[in-house]
Amino acid sequence: MRIGEVYLSAEELAARVRELGAEIGRDYAGREPVLVGSLKASIVFIADLSRAVPIVHSLDFVELAGYGSAQMGGHEQIRVLKDLDVDVRGRDVVVVEDVVDTGLTLNYLVRTFELRSPASIAAVTLLDRPYRRLVDDLPVRYVGFVVPDELFVGYGFDLEERWRQLPDLRLLRLAS
Repeated sequence: MRIGEVYLSAEELAARVRELGAEIGRDYAGREPVLVGSLKASIVFIADLSRAVPIVHSLDFVELAGYGSAQMGGHEQIRVLKDLDVDVRGRDVVVVEDVVDTGLTLNYLVRTFELRSPASIAAVTLLDRPYRRLVDDLPVRYVGFVVPDELFVGYGFDLEERWRQLPDLRLLRLAS
């Protein structure tokens, strides 16, 4: 694998994140939502988004791991490595995702949080691949960019824990 060309520049990412932050600020005006990010993938996006949301809000994180796809007959299971620190009962929850693909992870988070009686649940994703959905009724309210079925590095996306620090989003190419 090698790092390819820039797909989204740092400037394009920053501009869209500012727009998403403004939308969230308008939609939740007068309320105090909690932005929930998945470690480690969403850390760069949630940091920039938090600075772009012009209303009082809090941050929290979950960390999930998938396992068992081969052992479970092709069905991946999700387990929680780190749960929320805040009580979301009666709170507006905005799940912050780096990418929504099949929707299985987001669906798991939404179902888990619904059991805790939040006031509302919505999701914001930097990258969206709606054509890969396996789950239909996801609360994806805010979308940064609809992207093709490519691998990316930079802006928090990694390859074997490397390249997250790149300021732009780059395509990952098979070495020739």
